[in-house]
Amino acid sequence: MAGKVCGGEQAILFHRGERPAVAVARGNLFCQKLWSRADNGFVSGNSCGLFPRTAVHLDGNFVKPISVSPNGRRLISSTSLHHSATFPAQSRGSFACYCFSGSPRGWLGPGDKDKRGENRTCVFYKSEEHDITEGKLDSLSSPGETNEAILVERDIPWWQSFPKRWVVVLLCFSAFLLCNMDRVNMSIAILPMAKEFNWNSATVGLIQSSFFWGYLLTQILGGIWADKIGGKVVLGFGVVWWSIATILTPIAARVGLPFLLTMRAFMGIGEGVAMPAMNNILSKWIPVSERSRSLALVYSGMYLGSVTGLAFSPILIHKFGWPSVFYTFGSLGSIWFALWLKKAHSTPNEDPELSKEEMKLIMGGSVSKEPVKVIPWRLILSKAPVWALIISHFCHNWGTFILLTWMPTYYNQVLKFNLTESGLLCVLPWLTMAVFANIGGWIADTLVSKGLSITAVRKIMQSIGFLGPAFFLSQLSNVRTPAMAVLCMACSQGSDAFSQSGLYSNHQDIGPRYAGVLLGLSNTAGVLAGVFGTAATGYILQRGSWDDVFKVSVALYIIGTLVWNLFSTGEKVLD
Repeated sequence: MAGKVCGGEQAILFHRGERPAVAVARGNLFCQKLWSRADNGFVSGNSCGLFPRTAVHLDGNFVKPISVSPNGRRLISSTSLHHSATFPAQSRGSFACYCFSGSPRGWLGPGDKDKRGENRTCVFYKSEEHDITEGKLDSLSSPGETNEAILVERDIPWWQSFPKRWVVVLLCFSAFLLCNMDRVNMSIAILPMAKEFNWNSATVGLIQSSFFWGYLLTQILGGIWADKIGGKVVLGFGVVWWSIATILTPIAARVGLPFLLTMRAFMGIGEGVAMPAMNNILSKWIPVSERSRSLALVYSGMYLGSVTGLAFSPILIHKFGWPSVFYTFGSLGSIWFALWLKKAHSTPNEDPELSKEEMKLIMGGSVSKEPVKVIPWRLILSKAPVWALIISHFCHNWGTFILLTWMPTYYNQVLKFNLTESGLLCVLPWLTMAVFANIGGWIADTLVSKGLSITAVRKIMQSIGFLGPAFFLSQLSNVRTPAMAVLCMACSQGSDAFSQSGLYSNHQDIGPRYAGVLLGLSNTAGVLAGVFGTAATGYILQRGSWDDVFKVSVALYIIGTLVWNLFSTGEKVLD
């Protein structure tokens, strides 16, 4: 015996002993109404494997919703309970429940006789639009009884209920993983390439630096494009562009040096738009309460990408030759791009699958999520917090790039490690940064949720990101063992990673609509710091010592700390 259908809705009354209940189904949602006597209190429990969600109230003979479902939809219209009849029911736990036959929801049908219990009283109802009559009319009202109901939602797989905003975060994380995998593979492959093509040290240095020609070119442009046409298009373009350039690198190398330099610059163009585009997208998707941890996770993708690239490149080169590194890593971009096209959207408003509840959470602030048409350069450059970002980013990246670029040389010259040991130890700072970036992100978001101002949180986290490396680098001249020196370097980079919850999160704080442009501006200064700092380190080492190199970095860290704490803010200064 199948249940009656009324506008996609079905209902029954079922009971065990003196505790009857009515169940109402609509779509993939289920309403369970439980009666109990006043002296027994409210009877709760799960029926047919369903879980309580939202209460409704019975007013006379009408069931009316007193709240809405988690996805924001009105589940039940005003519904009158009408007729009753006796039908088979399924027994489950302390309740009995009729299972609708032929249902696409996977409920039991009439053929499942071994899973049915005794006959129970079932009540059909009519909605305001439809009239259904069958069986014998019974009254549902009972004096002295409490009428309560629960809206419940059927259990669904976790991957279907996973927040869409964190799907976007994970895709950005994957993009940055690929970004650094494709960037660091050259540092390993350049050794057999130089041997095959007879390149000298000057040529190797030229090839390594050619990446930054394109990388510098698209920092600000990438931010402008992202803020105007949306982060999805720009980041997707960047990944496809640098993946193609990676795949074509072996071909360009065999054609000639000018073609290789051009291809490396093209790769820099693609990777140059990644950070501004990502910052734009997350400014649209992530509420401020989750900003630090989401950015920390995405940036940790860069660190883990370096680890992955440094770990797998030697294996691929040994087994298949140096071109295999570029072909393998570059081809992974096509898989990412397919997922990006299917799952990502520039703004929450463009996602048709986004639930109303998550939309409300994302749009909780008064921030406009629409792309901008004109970039107000004069206004942007007139704000002190913007210049605090630019100067602090320069000071931060000077020390970071020096450590990451010159660390193998330091291990070899000062600590007397061989090249194999130096290569292995180079992975340690990246792992440390990946771990501590996420720890810092959770700490920052927790402080914000506890009521601490965003300004205070950003200043605290970035102060750790500046003063931590300054302290540990200043201790290198005092250590006596290589193990302690490596520990100091790892701690320096670990505390440096707290910057992801400081200055790297601040672009979205002070100007969420221009987050891409702001990151493009500050990261241009950061890249310049890397270029100048790397060159200056070589100049200092010719005339001085490693202590002098570290003293310059410490001085810039202290300058950055002062500028940041005096002029930065967590409040929005650009509308």
